[in-house]
Amino acid sequence: MAYRLAKRAALKHFVTLTALVCGGAALWPASAKESANIPNLVLNSDTGWMEIGDELGPPPSGPGPVTNDPRYPYVDNGQARRRGIQPTYRVADLNNPILQPWTKEQMKKANDDVLAGKVPFRPRERCLPAGVPGFLVYTLVEPFYFLQTPKQVTIINNGNVENRRVYLNVPHSKNVKPSWYGESVGHYENGDTLVVDTIGLSTKTFVDNYRTPHTDKLHVVERFKLSSDSKAIDVLITVEDPGAFTTPWSATYRFRRVENRQLHEEVCPENNLNYFNFDVAPMPTANPPDF
Repeated sequence: MAYRLAKRAALKHFVTLTALVCGGAALWPASAKESANIPNLVLNSDTGWMEIGDELGPPPSGPGPVTNDPRYPYVDNGQARRRGIQPTYRVADLNNPILQPWTKEQMKKANDDVLAGKVPFRPRERCLPAGVPGFLVYTLVEPFYFLQTPKQVTIINNGNVENRRVYLNVPHSKNVKPSWYGESVGHYENGDTLVVDTIGLSTKTFVDNYRTPHTDKLHVVERFKLSSDSKAIDVLITVEDPGAFTTPWSATYRFRRVENRQLHEEVCPENNLNYFNFDVAPMPTANPPDF
C-alpha cells in the first residue's frame, strides 16, 4: 500500500497552492517599497520553470561537482533518440578531488553496478524525495513553480508534487531534525535574487544524480537569480560538508521560463507499476494502512 498519509497531506497542500496561484495572490508584498526588492518568480498562474539538463553545472571558479567519467560517455534518453543510439547510465568520475575516501568507495560500488549492467538508483524512479541540491535535477519532464508570500517561499516540482518550504527572514532552529528537504531559511537580495540556506538534510538523500553521498553536516546555499528579461533563473549553489568532502565546492544550474504549463496533480507511487527489474530501493509504503 502506497504511503497515503504523506500523499494526502501533499495533495491538500497542492490544492491550496493551486487556488492561491490561480487566484492571482501568489506574491503578497507588504508595501510597494518591499515589492521593488522582491523578484517575481511567479509571473502568472500558468508560468513554470523548466530544468535545463539533469546534472549540476560547473562553477564560475574553484572546485566543482562530480561529473561523468569521460571513459564512459553518458547518453540521456533525448540524445539517444536524436542520435539513434542506446542511452547509457551515469558513471561518476571518482578522480574529483572534492571526494573523501569513504565517499569514493561508496560511489565506486554504484559505478561497478552500472558497469555490470545493473540499473542505478535515482529518487524519481522510486517516487522518493531528492534532497538538496538534488531537488534541482530531480526530473526533466515536470516544471518547477514558486509560491511567494511575505513569510514563506514554496518551491514546487510538479513531479509527485515535491515541495520545499523556505522560511523568510528567520534564523535556523537550534535543533534541526533531519528530513528529506531539511530546514531552509531565506531572504531576498538586490531585487533579483532569492537566497536559500539549508541544513538538517537526511543522509537517505544524495547530492546529485551520480549518487554522491553526504553526512548530516551537509550545508547548502542556493542563490536563485531572475534574469533581467524574466525568461530564466540562474542558480549558484555552494555546498559544504566536512564529513564527506575535502573542501567546499560550488555548482551552477539554470531554469528556462515556460508558458501555458499550469500546475496540476501528478501522482507517482500509485502509477509507478512498471519496475523494469529495478530493485535497488523499495517503493514508499505506509504501515499500518490509514483507513
